[in-house]
Amino acid sequence: MSFSLKQLLAVGRSLGFGVAAARVGYAIRNRVYNARFSRGPLPALEEQPLGDLLSFQADGQAVHLTCSNGILHLEILAADLVRFRLLPAGSGLPEPPFSYALQPEVQCPPAPFALEERSDSLTIRTETLICRIDRSPCRLSFFDAQGQPLSEDGGGLGFQGEGAFCTRRLVDGEALYGTGERTFDLDLRGRKLEIWNRDAQTYAPGVDPIHLCIPMLVGLRQGRAYGFFFDNPGRARLDLGQARQDELRYQAGTGQLCAYFFGGGTIPAVMERYTQLTGRMPLPPRWMLGYHQSRWSYYPEAEVREIAEQFRRRRIPCDVLHLDIHYLDGYRVFTWDPERFPDPPQMLADLRQQGFRVITIIDPGVKAEAGYRVHDEGLARDVFCKLPDGTLFKAPVWPGQCYFPDFTDPQVRAWWGDLYRTELDAGVAGFWNDMNEPAVFGGEMPHRLPHSYEGRGGIHGEVHNIYGLQMARASAEGVNRLRPNERVPVISRSGYAGLQRYALVWTGDNHSTWAQFQMGISMCLNLGLSGLAFCGPDIGGFASDCNGELLARWTQAGALTPFFRNHSALGTCRQEPWAFGEPYESICRRWIELRYELLPAIYTAAWQAAQTGLPMMRPLALAYPQDRRTYSLDDQYLFGDTLLAAPVCQPGQRQRQVYLPGDAWYDFWTGERFRGEVTADAPLEHMPLYARAGSVLPMGPVVQHSDEWPPEALRLRVYPGSGESWLYEDDGHSMAFQSGDFQITRFACESTGGSLVVRREVEGPFRPGYSQFEIEIYGLEAAPQSVRVDSSPVQTAFEPETGTARLDVGQWARIEVVR
Repeated sequence: MSFSLKQLLAVGRSLGFGVAAARVGYAIRNRVYNARFSRGPLPALEEQPLGDLLSFQADGQAVHLTCSNGILHLEILAADLVRFRLLPAGSGLPEPPFSYALQPEVQCPPAPFALEERSDSLTIRTETLICRIDRSPCRLSFFDAQGQPLSEDGGGLGFQGEGAFCTRRLVDGEALYGTGERTFDLDLRGRKLEIWNRDAQTYAPGVDPIHLCIPMLVGLRQGRAYGFFFDNPGRARLDLGQARQDELRYQAGTGQLCAYFFGGGTIPAVMERYTQLTGRMPLPPRWMLGYHQSRWSYYPEAEVREIAEQFRRRRIPCDVLHLDIHYLDGYRVFTWDPERFPDPPQMLADLRQQGFRVITIIDPGVKAEAGYRVHDEGLARDVFCKLPDGTLFKAPVWPGQCYFPDFTDPQVRAWWGDLYRTELDAGVAGFWNDMNEPAVFGGEMPHRLPHSYEGRGGIHGEVHNIYGLQMARASAEGVNRLRPNERVPVISRSGYAGLQRYALVWTGDNHSTWAQFQMGISMCLNLGLSGLAFCGPDIGGFASDCNGELLARWTQAGALTPFFRNHSALGTCRQEPWAFGEPYESICRRWIELRYELLPAIYTAAWQAAQTGLPMMRPLALAYPQDRRTYSLDDQYLFGDTLLAAPVCQPGQRQRQVYLPGDAWYDFWTGERFRGEVTADAPLEHMPLYARAGSVLPMGPVVQHSDEWPPEALRLRVYPGSGESWLYEDDGHSMAFQSGDFQITRFACESTGGSLVVRREVEGPFRPGYSQFEIEIYGLEAAPQSVRVDSSPVQTAFEPETGTARLDVGQWARIEVVR
């Protein structure tokens, strides 16, 4: 959460203008800090190319290449994964690099490779990848096993000032994705991006960088995918074909060039290997996938209770209420305002009885005030960042002057994690880490501010981008330690590669505009391709005033995004689902209800992400890489394995074009079968939505919150065609699944001639609690001639208007429909 000047002054009045004055004061003082402790802007520096390959040495899984001006060290980590590093001339065989991004103790199986030497090149061959090193000058290119190019060297590799650079060749039609949170279209080709987490306040389209930069890039050319992860937590730049349209250039301002090349050939393979390396999201509790309501801020307690009562009285489903900074006592973290919230445990217990859980915000800044417990403990334990002269670094945030924990110190992380005990004991269900770029009013942490960096020592400019990651880590490790048998979610605004191991994300402080509504789709798709599968924008927009039509359309799309939260800013109009009256309230209610009906499929998509790194919300190019038309398509997307959503992103629009790639798709609402280009009707209450042929979509009933589970019967929508689908089930809240207490169901559809066969295979000991299935078979031109369940004929009801056959059955393994 950030601020406008109007909002800042509104908060400042409540503190005697202390915050507003502090922001101005720090802006002045920050210049003094930077003059004393920052190096200032670097002059333009000449490049020093790596030069010619002089000699090489193979050692186990590594090849050490000595060049004219430095060392290129390659390691074959897997058949489709190569790590390469640039080192100063004269360097010996290096130790494995330290990185917060990497999954601890990640182990890739040894990958056999062959090394072939020629007069002009070296070639490294694995089962799936060819790596060619040209000798003069030394250039590094990658090909698939058939010799088709994945990524060729562009202008070489080398050093520049305190950092290094890497260039790659781009070809016509090559698309580029990922890189974290970007305010651009889906395909980033032609952009110049900065890797530097920044409090962008309320950002606009085209502003770069903002809160969450991840130097993970996914490329797609001529149907083949690859990935590059440039693992450097300092400032860097990515030119994706802006300066030269045929060249990609990565340039690190400081530190080593350490890069990973992923040559899996498909986007799912790249994401699986990348998240094996950097970790995968934890499986969230089922309730976290429900609807969330938030505002800056709901207070006092009476208003929180009123919001909860409105949801239940209006029969609008909701699982989670969020409390922004006004629940805190003077914005001091890990406190409650005793006047606004006199009895937090009782309030939280009462809300829990109504089916609500509460998530509270926690910022990194600790108010510099004697007598405040967190401050006093922090000073006693020496946990706060210090300037190079040994004085404590102090800067203004919401409480006023604050100190900032050094989360790169394991003892500091342990202390911070333990602070969550009182919140958990009170009944808080999850936590929201904000302002953790870190944001300070009027500036940034000084470049040369020291950090522990796990005892290695480092300065802020070299590790800036990992501050939010390490705060989220401290929070997640703390709550997991304090509640080892529960799934306690953490949300983070900032982070770095590997953040998915600890937190989900939202796209920061957007605006209530149609442009930002559509841009939020691209932002989430690129976050998913950066490893952050669990993400979402503020539904309705955070800053500016929303309106009924925008809220309705945004809620429709939000029902099909991983993180579904409505959040708005101080000083803006209210935007709860009922805020604009009818017909908007009924439209929002219906789409929130659909979210709950889809929970079985959404929970399964979350499980897939936790298992393989596959995004929950996916660009069409992920599934249809041979179709060039999908490469830049960013106003429609896939959600899970089955659904294709086509949001309406323009005011007054009541019809839109939808592109349906590949085989057939079924209209979710009518059951009609389509493929290719479709002109879809889209009245205000309707968003075009399609289901993939050959899929089985599991659905539940409308419920008011996720604890109203299990249902008496699970509904299965069958869409004729050939394909497979999955359903994952466990208790939805505990860690018992880690001990094997879950159930996985595979559905296989096969259409041949006039018959459809659906098979169901079940594994795992968990019993989901329902015993019946309501099966709906769509896309039938007439009532089926016969339907057999496990070889026994059954009666069906047929609806000719939608071409749907319905039947109710108990446990089953095979259904055959003869049309």
